[in-house]
Amino acid sequence: MQEKTLPAVIESIPQVIAWVDEALEKLDCPMKAQMQIDVAVDEIFANIANYAYPDQEGTATVRLDFEEETRTLSIIFIDQGQPFDPLNKEDPDVSLSAEERVIGGLGIFLVKKTMDDMSYQYKDGCNILSLKKRV
Repeated sequence: MQEKTLPAVIESIPQVIAWVDEALEKLDCPMKAQMQIDVAVDEIFANIANYAYPDQEGTATVRLDFEEETRTLSIIFIDQGQPFDPLNKEDPDVSLSAEERVIGGLGIFLVKKTMDDMSYQYKDGCNILSLKKRV
């Protein structure tokens, strides 16, 4: 398992994605899966940066774990911000035009659609969001 903890700010996203991509290259990850993972990491880290710590600065930890037998990558995001379960958020109505849709939620929806599995728990004062993708 690899782990990286960074300030929960938008400016940390390129560093997180570069770190994830380095790990994916070592796994010979197909480009399509890598692009989907990059988008997911960008969206989830951006949500943490924008919403987890409204009144203070905080950090976000990203863990990578690879299960060789099933070729499944787990990407785990941990923050100590406000409790928020993105899986309980109602999916946006994508049948509506962009002008008619309520703002927000599209990033989480996209992550749900491209990852093989997602789970959330709030434990010991931490939001823990796990994404899984077969590579």
